[in-house]
Amino acid sequence: MAHVHISIVGATLIALFSMTGVATPPPGTSGIEGTIVVSPTRPGPIRKDEEPSVAPVRNAQFAVKAGDATVKMFTTDGEGRFQVALTPGHYVIVKEGAAARIGRWRFEADVVASQMTKVNWTADSGMR
Repeated sequence: MAHVHISIVGATLIALFSMTGVATPPPGTSGIEGTIVVSPTRPGPIRKDEEPSVAPVRNAQFAVKAGDATVKMFTTDGEGRFQVALTPGHYVIVKEGAAARIGRWRFEADVVASQMTKVNWTADSGMR
């Protein structure tokens, strides 16, 4: 009976370790990963004793562009995190559906071969 229990525990551990490998990119993968937040999240002045109003950009779709061509799309998660595999090069990232005159939703990143470029971007909501 003890051998059965050890086998079950072993199989469970193997399953858990194999699932954690899915979340990380394979070695040699290049692209961009990070977080996108937006600020300010409420209009009006920011007082000295107040923290700036910042919130994650949840479940938003972004286009990755090389020149005028869209090469990939990605969606942020509930915490504003994302990860997208890309070939080496220079990219411009824009939020889909963002009004051209409201806020700032444009970012740039350089991708190097076999590396994930880590970014933490803050979008400007346009509120004042």
